[in-house]
Amino acid sequence: MDLTYEIYVGAKPEEVWQVLIADEAVKQTMFGCTIRSTFQVGDDYAYVGPGNDGDETVHVYGKILAFEPSRVMSYTEHAGPSYRENHEELETRVTMELEPVGACTKLTLVNDLWPDDHPSYENTKKSWPMILSNIKTFAETGKTLDLGW
Repeated sequence: MDLTYEIYVGAKPEEVWQVLIADEAVKQTMFGCTIRSTFQVGDDYAYVGPGNDGDETVHVYGKILAFEPSRVMSYTEHAGPSYRENHEELETRVTMELEPVGACTKLTLVNDLWPDDHPSYENTKKSWPMILSNIKTFAETGKTLDLGW
């Protein structure tokens, strides 16, 4: 049930990293959300932005598991409270690794540790390719894809 994606981005790992953590880039590539975190291992994070609960909707939240700038970020992931009543029970793990390949970056995303019958699995399976494509496009061009968000 693990979801694994590999993409190659025409940008350096440091540039791709900024797309993953810098407020304006995150806002552009993640449905208008910002990421709130100290990025310290063990600390909380949340993607917060427009949604079911207004401009301060928590879409996804969890704990930082690993954080090595321009190399790896891993975290637990829960859907926000407005999405699932049992959101605290529905934990997965996301790991993003960046590797330099020539003048490019290989971005590998693994979303694993899915509980049986997780209600968001199929939607997440479809969403990651769109999100990763948006990250790639933004890192390469400074623009996002028009995905109808």
